[in-house]
Amino acid sequence: MRPWPASSARPGFRSSLYLLGLTYQGFGLLLAAFALLAFFLGEDARGFALGAILGLGVGRGLQLLGHPQAQPKRAEVFATVALLWILVPALGAVPYWVSGGMPYLDALFEAVSGFTTTGATALQDFSLFGESLFLWRSLTQWMGGIGIVVLFLVIFPQLQVAGRQAFFAESTGVEKERLTPRLRHTAQAVLRVYVALTGMALLAYWLAGMPPFEALANALTTIPAGGFSPNPQSFATYAPLAQWLGTLFMFLAGVNFLLQYRLLFGREVGPLLRDAEFRAYGVLVLLAGLLLALYLYTHHLYGLEASLRHAFFQVVSILTTTGFASVDFAQWVVPAQAILVLLMFVGGSAGSGAGGIKVVRWLLLFGLLRREITRTLHPQAVLPLRLGQRVVSEEALRQVSVFVFLYTVLFGFGTLAVALLEGDFVVAFTASAQAIGNIGPGLGPIGPMGSYAGLHPLSKLVLILQMWAGRIEILPVVLLFSPELWRRLR
Repeated sequence: MRPWPASSARPGFRSSLYLLGLTYQGFGLLLAAFALLAFFLGEDARGFALGAILGLGVGRGLQLLGHPQAQPKRAEVFATVALLWILVPALGAVPYWVSGGMPYLDALFEAVSGFTTTGATALQDFSLFGESLFLWRSLTQWMGGIGIVVLFLVIFPQLQVAGRQAFFAESTGVEKERLTPRLRHTAQAVLRVYVALTGMALLAYWLAGMPPFEALANALTTIPAGGFSPNPQSFATYAPLAQWLGTLFMFLAGVNFLLQYRLLFGREVGPLLRDAEFRAYGVLVLLAGLLLALYLYTHHLYGLEASLRHAFFQVVSILTTTGFASVDFAQWVVPAQAILVLLMFVGGSAGSGAGGIKVVRWLLLFGLLRREITRTLHPQAVLPLRLGQRVVSEEALRQVSVFVFLYTVLFGFGTLAVALLEGDFVVAFTASAQAIGNIGPGLGPIGPMGSYAGLHPLSKLVLILQMWAGRIEILPVVLLFSPELWRRLR
C-alpha cells in the first residue's frame, strides 16, 4: 500500500490539521453510536450513518496530514479554533438534513446554534424529530458548553502543545485565576463540575415531574446555558417546581467554573462570597427579577408567586444566555420586554458556560470610566484599577475595550443586515443581540415559542456568523478575515 503523501503544510499548521482530524474522527465515532441508537429505536439512522462516514474519512485524512507534536504559531492556533467551531457544526448538521428533512441551511443553523449553545431554532414541527435527533440536538449543546478542546484534552492527552494553545485560544475571556497548575487537570476538574451539575439537574427535573427523556434532554442543555428543549413550549408546560429548579440550575450554570469547583468539591463558600463578579451577578439577578416581577404583577394576570417565578426564570435565562422560557414573554408589556432585551447585553460570569459580554467586563468598563473621571480632576494621580483584591493590568483593560468594540460593531452589522432583509427592526435588533450573545429567543415571530425558519436565507447566514463569532469571543473569527493572518500562514 502506498504511503500517504507528505504534507506540504508548514510544521506549525500540521498540529492544527492533526487536531481537526482527531476532532472529526471523534465526532464520527459519536455519530456512529447515534446511528446504532436510531436503528434500535426504529428511527431513520441514515443521517447519523452518513455523518459518521464523513467524520471518520475526512478526519483520518486530516490526521495523516498533521502531526501531534508540531509547534504551532499563535496565528495558526487562532485560525484552528475558529475553523473548528464552524467545521464541527457543518458535520453535526448532516443528521438534521438527511434524517430530519430540514434544508441544509436550516440544518446548519440548528447545528451552529447547538454547538455554540445559542438555542435559536429553525425547527417548526417538533413531531418531525425522533428521540435520537432530539438527544443529538441536546448533546451538541452539552459538548459546546464545556468546549470541544476541553473534551479532547481530557480524552487525548497526546495533543500536548497544540491542545494547550488551542485551549487558551478558545477561552479568550477575562482570565481571573487558573483552576489547577496543570492544564489537563484543569480540564478534568471543569468536566467534573459539568458532569456533577448535569446529573443533579437530571435528577431534580425527573423528581419534579418531567418525563425521563425530557429531563435528560433539558439537563443536557441547562448546564451549558444552551436552551434547546424537546418540548416545543420549552418550560412553559412543566410544573412550577420544575421551573424554580430550572432557575436554580441556570443560575449555577452562569457562575465561574472555578467557584463551582470549589463549592461542589472543596465545600469552600468563602471564595464565592468574596468574588466581585459573583456578587455583582447575584445583585443584578435580584434587582432585575424584582423589577420584572413588579411589572408582571401589576400589568398581567399573574399572582404573586407566578410573577416572581416567571420573572426570575426569564431574568436568569436571558442573563445566563440559556434561552429557556417559562412563558411567552413576547406577549408581555413593552417595559417588561425591555428589561430582558437589556439583559441580553450583559451575559453571565467569565469562565462559565454562559455567553454574552460577561459581568466582569462590565465591572472593568465601569471601573475604567470611574478612573478616567477621577483622572480628569486629578491629572497627576496614580490610579490602579482593582477587581476585588487584584490590580487589573492595562493589557487586560485594553483587551476588554477591544472586545466590547468588536462586539458592538458585529451587533450593529447584524442588526442592519437583518433589518434590510426582513423589514422589521424589532426582529433584526433582537435576532442580532441574541445571536452574538448566544441567547436563543428574540421578539416577534422569533420569540420563545417561535422559529427562525421563516427568515430570509441571507438573514440566517448573518446570524450563523454572529453565533459562531460570539461563541469564541469574536477575535479568532476577525483574525480569519485579516490579510496579516494569511500572510503568516504561508
